[in-house]
Amino acid sequence: MTASRIHPSAPPAETPALVAPVVDFEPPPVGVAACPPPRSAALRRRSPTAGRGPRQEHLRRAAAPEPAARAATVFADAALRRVLEVIDRRRPTAQLRPLLTPALIETVLALTRFPQSSAATLRRIRVRMVDDDGDFTRAAEVFGTYSRGPRVRAVAARVAFDGQRWRIVALQIG
Repeated sequence: MTASRIHPSAPPAETPALVAPVVDFEPPPVGVAACPPPRSAALRRRSPTAGRGPRQEHLRRAAAPEPAARAATVFADAALRRVLEVIDRRRPTAQLRPLLTPALIETVLALTRFPQSSAATLRRIRVRMVDDDGDFTRAAEVFGTYSRGPRVRAVAARVAFDGQRWRIVALQIG
């Protein structure tokens, strides 16, 4: 049963309409002449990389990650496993101090107050290196999944290298 939004003392003649028309905010359609279809010569154009397509270049770069990306991946894997173990109360919270900023430690401590039905298991993570405001600080965005019982959930974080060590500076646990 749904709750009524109409005050019980309001007379029936003054009840507001529950359905209102939606205003169309789409831009007007653009004619076909605005973007002509590509010519067949443009579709068969050779790439400027001397016989190597852009797909092969992408695969070669992905096959050999830079050392900072490898270090960020190793750190993110270990740190997220520890965070999940602290939430499950399988590890003491003192072990999070070198890994997280103080504000995030308080957030994780808040999550430990609720008992969990089963242990969390980190399933997969992906790391994407990003620039941090143009300075020389290295940062990476981490996203992945973990399972708790039969359910699969999401986790996301941002890790940054402060010159001495990696730390998690943002954390979102689903």
